[in-house]
Amino acid sequence: MQARKLIRRQIGYELPGISPLLNRLYVGRGIVDPEELDHSLANLLPPDSFKGMAKSVSVLQEAIINQQRILIVGDFDADGATSSALMVSCLKAMGAEHVDYLVPDRFKFGYGLTKEIVEVALGFSPDVIVTVDNGISSVEGVDAAVSNNIKVVITDHHVSGATLPAADAILNPNQPGCAFPSKAIAGVGVAFYLLSALRSSLREINWFTHGQPNLADFLDLVALGTIADVVPMDKNNRILVAEGLKRIRAGRARPGIYALISISGADHARVTSRDLAFGIGPRLNAAGRLENMSLGIECLLADKDRALELANRLEQLNTERKSIEADMKAQAQEDISQYQTLGQNEFGVGVCLFHPQWHQGVVGIVASRIKDQIHRPVIAFAKASEHELKGSARSIPGLHIRDALDTIAAKNPGLLVKFGGHAMAAGLSIEPRNFEKFRQLFDEEAQRWLSEEDLEQVVVSDGEIDEELSLSLATMVIEAAPWGQGFPEPVFDGEFEVLDQRIVASRHLKLKLRPINSTNTLEAIAFNHDRLLERRQLRLAYRLDINRYRGLESVQLIVECVDLS
Repeated sequence: MQARKLIRRQIGYELPGISPLLNRLYVGRGIVDPEELDHSLANLLPPDSFKGMAKSVSVLQEAIINQQRILIVGDFDADGATSSALMVSCLKAMGAEHVDYLVPDRFKFGYGLTKEIVEVALGFSPDVIVTVDNGISSVEGVDAAVSNNIKVVITDHHVSGATLPAADAILNPNQPGCAFPSKAIAGVGVAFYLLSALRSSLREINWFTHGQPNLADFLDLVALGTIADVVPMDKNNRILVAEGLKRIRAGRARPGIYALISISGADHARVTSRDLAFGIGPRLNAAGRLENMSLGIECLLADKDRALELANRLEQLNTERKSIEADMKAQAQEDISQYQTLGQNEFGVGVCLFHPQWHQGVVGIVASRIKDQIHRPVIAFAKASEHELKGSARSIPGLHIRDALDTIAAKNPGLLVKFGGHAMAAGLSIEPRNFEKFRQLFDEEAQRWLSEEDLEQVVVSDGEIDEELSLSLATMVIEAAPWGQGFPEPVFDGEFEVLDQRIVASRHLKLKLRPINSTNTLEAIAFNHDRLLERRQLRLAYRLDINRYRGLESVQLIVECVDLS
């Protein structure tokens, strides 16, 4: 953890009927009306303004009524897995008898509905292909499907390119001309909206003779996919996540999610968005990173016994992923430190990293870890073949990574084989011989986007807490909202005396602290901080957590930074 500048959120507004602490948290995140905190389903945005909704519903309704074969083509991350499980289970609940799914093997086919995946899809003899969390860039793949007399419905949330696929219907809030207000919705959210509109349409024609599915029963999947995809938590996404969490806590989720929660060590009755982000999501993603996401989808679709078996396999893969990540991260940090040793500090504004032995399923995590460490946009590359490097990009506020790649591609035709993504994350492919050229161009483009102020490492704090750090206070803060990207979990700062410290698991700093002007002692942990502190009194930035062990609960601080200026 490097030294960071402390910035406190400025609060200049009071919400009626809200405690001073929660007022500080909400107003600091842009809330100016208490109604914005009403996360009930009644406040969900209606689907009417979704461009392409009517046509998408029409294609699927015809497929269900005529019992056509429907094939869901997903993505190999948690958003894609939850989207696939949602589509398969919900369409079957609506009466579709022939629904299958297909997820591209990232190591053989790469991302999206490619021509090669269409060839594989022909083995399912589909009448309709529905993409989830992908497809908006699949111009050639859609053409291949259409040429085989397959109807295609694209559901996606990624930013579209200059040319849209010639699909029968496209449902994507980020396509040109779509007036749906929430541009931050995840792929699983788009799929949920389509299914909701489809159910309404089927209901109008009296299709349901023996009961109809309650779409709210599928919100556990929507919550998990939304949080795991790290999309901005605007009000609409907060509603989807809050309602999904409510159902998980109430015991109304599917066995696969409970199996993953159990394996992660969390308590489903008290599950939070943090548990989904750091406990469940990584275990589900491990399947797509190291093997095939079909394993994760099967876990989400399985009954209790099968789900536990598959969750254990996902746990094994996640452990393997951690080991691979640790080795790759160490190599990346060595590359960064070499720049600093040479006195260049300037590894660049836009950073590109590559090792021939790196695992292409893990480069995204490494890019994210290094981005957090040096506060620069980072692209980590792995060797996919003798003719292709696959990169995974992670950005910082101030640089829209997909738009930056688009600019580079437009100015340098043929340099990028393919790319796609959104503001904070993207994927791309280049030829190995073009790595150094791309590295230079990406750095130049990043310099064009980012100012010195953008590159300054800061901790944004919600200020000090001037009351006892009790269990009730920690619970109130943790459960005050479904925190996430763009609506961040509260971070506080304060002066503490270090009473005891030790390194645990070779890489985490375990602390016993006493707040200044208090007699209480608190446990704290600084993850990925593998050295002891020299000072006995210092200002820390931290998040509130509750440690549960053998039936006992205590407040624990998750230390974000130990060196504030």
